[in-house]
Amino acid sequence: MAVIAEPVAAQLKRGSLWSRAFESRNFLGAMFMVPAIAILILFLAYPLALGFWLGMTDTKIGGVGRFIGFQNFVSLSKDSVFWLSVFNTIFYTVFASIVKFAIGLYLALLLNERLPFKSMVRAIVLLPFVVPTVLSAIAFWWIYDSQFSIISWVLIKAGLITSYIEFLGEPWNARWSVVLANIWRGVPFVAITLLAGLQTISPSLYEAANLDGATNLQRFRHITLPMLSPIIAVVMTFSVLMTFTDFQLIYTITRGGPINATHLMATLSFQRAITGGNLGEGAAISNAMIPFLVAAILLSFFGLQRSRWQQGGRD
Repeated sequence: MAVIAEPVAAQLKRGSLWSRAFESRNFLGAMFMVPAIAILILFLAYPLALGFWLGMTDTKIGGVGRFIGFQNFVSLSKDSVFWLSVFNTIFYTVFASIVKFAIGLYLALLLNERLPFKSMVRAIVLLPFVVPTVLSAIAFWWIYDSQFSIISWVLIKAGLITSYIEFLGEPWNARWSVVLANIWRGVPFVAITLLAGLQTISPSLYEAANLDGATNLQRFRHITLPMLSPIIAVVMTFSVLMTFTDFQLIYTITRGGPINATHLMATLSFQRAITGGNLGEGAAISNAMIPFLVAAILLSFFGLQRSRWQQGGRD
């Protein structure tokens, strides 16, 4: 009997352990996270690690590279085209993100008011973000065309100019043109997200401010902006990241031209790695983007923490 009793006791103990484990929130939470962690490792961590490794090799397409350390980064530090792409990327990100936030915030405040056909207007505002990026880029490519530009045609008919504008043939015109295209593409995301944040603010706060005689500017400064600051931090983080790493819009409209005037770090990386066949150099350019992205995330994170502290939160 003693020989039979021990396995039965062990089975009961094992069964109780499993039952307690499945009743535990922490265990179930960890189990549900396993598929997400596996996807992140497969599609995020592995490509990132591979990119770091390729950036320290002289790998070419179709060949096996050898480890060369930081030689790719040293050569990039002396590459004028690379530094031009860094300037273009920062210029593109800063101007586009600021204008997208300003217009998006204005639209969010406008759509938060009582307007006729408000649902239809919201749907129309969201359309540029729903349209595939490549289709938007092709549309802007036609708008900026040196021979068939609708903008130039309208200005000529209005008597404001005498010849078609070279939107994509002159460096600074091309830079501003792609910035404008990115703004049109990104404003709906900012507007709809900030609108969702505005609708979480209690109307009683505005009613109390009205009783105290607060102006519209004072209500915006002391109620709307502080309550919306966590959402602003998140929105601006995503906006900066998406703008900084933009590829499709630039590559479809200009492919980095004219004379590298619109090359971003992402498009230059693609050109060097895929078109040029130098995977190691292309990966090094991609790796050079990481410090800028980390800086943007940390800036947003600490801004978010500060806003929580101002509102009395601990986390």
